Amino acid sequence: MSETASLPERSRIVQQHLAEAGVDTVIRVLPDSARTAAEAATAIGCEVSAIANSLVFLADGAPVLVMTSGGHRVDLVTLTSSIGVDEVSMAPAPIVRLATGQAIGGVAPVGHPTPLRTYIDEELQHHETLWAAAGHPHTVMPLTFEQLRTITEGTVISVA
Repeated sequence: MSETASLPERSRIVQQHLAEAGVDTVIRVLPDSARTAAEAATAIGCEVSAIANSLVFLADGAPVLVMTSGGHRVDLVTLTSSIGVDEVSMAPAPIVRLATGQAIGGVAPVGHPTPLRTYIDEELQHHETLWAAAGHPHTVMPLTFEQLRTITEGTVISVA
C-alpha cells in the first residue's frame, strides 16, 4: 500500500492539492491528536511558534482562513484592521467544516471544496520549517514559508 493510500481521506485530498501545486512534502500521521499547537509541537519536536495554525474566521460574514503562528493568539482588532473589514469573529465549527471540508484541529491550508481567501501571520516567516495540519487532527506536514504562501496565495499580515 502506498504512503498516500494509508492517509485519512481528507489528508489524501490535501496531498493531491499539494502535488498539483508542485509542492513536494510528506504528510505525517501522528499517533495522538494534534488539535492544538502545543500538542502538535510536542508530537513533532518543534517550537510552538513553528506551528502554522489554520483558523477560520468570519470577516464581514464571509469565511476566511488565517494561518497564524502557534506562538501567540490572534488579536481580533489587529486582524480586522490588517484585512480591511468591519467585523471579524471566530467561525463556529459547522461553518469551519462547510468552508474547509475538514474538522477543527485538522484544518489544512489547502484541500478545501473551494479556495478560501487566506491571510498569513508575518511571524511565520521567521521559521525555516513550518508545520501545518494536513486535513485531519492526526496528520501534519512540513512546509517552508514560501510554500505556504504559494499554495494558499495568502496575503502576509500582522495578526497580533
